[in-house]
Amino acid sequence: MFLDGLDELDQKIVDLLIRNARMSYSEIGQQIGISRVAVKMRIQALEQKGIIEEYTTIINPQKISGAISCYFEIETRPDALMEVAGILRENDTVTQIYRVTGKSRLHVHAVASSNEEMEDLIYNTMDKLPGVLECTCNTILSRIKDIKGLRL
Repeated sequence: MFLDGLDELDQKIVDLLIRNARMSYSEIGQQIGISRVAVKMRIQALEQKGIIEEYTTIINPQKISGAISCYFEIETRPDALMEVAGILRENDTVTQIYRVTGKSRLHVHAVASSNEEMEDLIYNTMDKLPGVLECTCNTILSRIKDIKGLRL
């Protein structure tokens, strides 16, 4: 799949970085047949265009003793949607917020260090959100497949 603004070399670079963001410019250059300097310039251009947003370490909460991961489906009144999203954006336990189609207007992921912290999020934040018509919570028991980023 070719995306606007990405030629074949850029796509190969992005694909390698998705697999291993710690790969050096030299390693990437060797694999796709261009110099380390050319790889660096292309990556910097991808960053400046906002195609590459960040490099990060992803922690699997299920591997940390006591951590609990949940997702919430939240249906709000239309006039309350952005206020609810703003409140959730400020909460450190909330890790992702998606605006979605369908009955639920927001899909929200949260990771807490303990059941008590998750319970606090539910009782002191979720239960007090304005304009909520319905909120369901699902605990994530295990990760079966989890792809990060865009697959090219």
